[in-house]
Amino acid sequence: MNDRTRDAPPPSNWNLPNALTVLRILLVPVFLVVLLAEGGTEPTLRVWAFAVFVVAMVTDWVDGALARRWDLITDFGKIADPIADKALMAAALIGLWMVGTLPFWVPLVILVREFGITVLRFVIIRWVVLPASKGGKIKTVLQTVAIGLMLLWVPVLIGLPAIGVAWTVVAWLAMTAAIIVTLVTGVDYCVKSYRLVREAKAA
Repeated sequence: MNDRTRDAPPPSNWNLPNALTVLRILLVPVFLVVLLAEGGTEPTLRVWAFAVFVVAMVTDWVDGALARRWDLITDFGKIADPIADKALMAAALIGLWMVGTLPFWVPLVILVREFGITVLRFVIIRWVVLPASKGGKIKTVLQTVAIGLMLLWVPVLIGLPAIGVAWTVVAWLAMTAAIIVTLVTGVDYCVKSYRLVREAKAA
């Protein structure tokens, strides 16, 4: 790192990655309105809810990639990005429960883990910063795929009943895998946090 890079002012919060993060937050209520309309049983609205969810998840990938590539990582982005991610996942899981696609225990288990780890990060930040793990990224992918399959479950059952059973099995396999990885990575984060904090205190 040269002196010019070291002395450069921090990037402005007014940038494209942060704008995409804000867009993702704004899409959360739009997604919920579309999903919950007509009790979640109208196939076309479920497809639209799926489309909004996909757009929101794409912004999650794009804003992070742009922030790293253009060196536009800001304090606002560090705070707003995980809030946007958690808000979208919570809205999707709770919304799917409200329309009867998921039983209550599924969003309960996943969200307790998600928000529990977020709280843990804030608690230990005075000693260490808990980095994201490869397992955490796999967890996010599995959750995204499972939610996408669940969102399209009603349109498939009504429009393509011949593959409805297979779709249901695949969707639940994906959701089961997401739940297992979510719990395993949650335990792993707790163990790593304990070890890192103990080492930081000893040092």
